[in-house]
Amino acid sequence: MVTHVVLLKARPDLTTSDRRSFVEAFERAVCEIPSVRTFRVGRRVSHGAGYELGMPDTADFIATIDFDDLAGLRAYLLHPAHEELRTLFGRLLSSALVYDFETGGLEVLAGLT
Repeated sequence: MVTHVVLLKARPDLTTSDRRSFVEAFERAVCEIPSVRTFRVGRRVSHGAGYELGMPDTADFIATIDFDDLAGLRAYLLHPAHEELRTLFGRLLSSALVYDFETGGLEVLAGLT
């Protein structure tokens, strides 16, 4: 499985309309693109852990999108619904970090050695 991880921070001056457009574009991308297997999104929480002090303030949200393989990720990235989302990223976000990972169970971790 391949997991597309997106850490993002919205610009502070977004309008309600901007936020709605972004959510709708994300919804279209994950619902219309057939290679998407699972999608999760979450808001960053702070709870006083020591590691929080050393983290840069670059993300308030995370989105993870799972695909069967790299071909599925590539199909997602080339799909017109993703192009709309990419355009909004550039206009509505103050920062974003995007990474792709091969994911699975402990067998993936065993590959570190």
